[in-house]
Amino acid sequence: RHTETEPLPTYDEVLVCTPDTTEEEVELIVRRALSSDSQNQKIYCLLGAEKLVYKVSKQLEFHFFRLLQSSTVPDYRFIIFCNAKAHNSYVITAFDTYKVTIPCCSKTEIQAYLSTHLKVPCGTAPVAQAFEEPYQQNVKFIFSNQAGMGR
Repeated sequence: RHTETEPLPTYDEVLVCTPDTTEEEVELIVRRALSSDSQNQKIYCLLGAEKLVYKVSKQLEFHFFRLLQSSTVPDYRFIIFCNAKAHNSYVITAFDTYKVTIPCCSKTEIQAYLSTHLKVPCGTAPVAQAFEEPYQQNVKFIFSNQAGMGR
């Protein structure tokens, strides 16, 4: 379902995967998606799941299918996003029967959606004002090689 009024996911709905993602993080989001509390219309997502190491990928598969068997939630919402070019990913192989190719929106549509949902209300986020852009957004990704150094 695609509407411009739908909100962005909240922090507890998305797990951005890296090779350092732990088994516990993966199990937690699967539990959230398949628990009876998940009927609150949230959509749980794993982003970049092809980056999971083999051991964590196996645990994702194990926890998903184990919890799916015991789940009483018939209409859970759990999406695993993978790079289609990552053919050597265990996650892609394990969940191949559930694979769906989604049509991509245009860059303009995506930018319009994000600019609508990422605006900072006036006077409420002084940190966002540090970025010199024509419109202020409340989400920025800042990477540092030295964690905790305020960069």
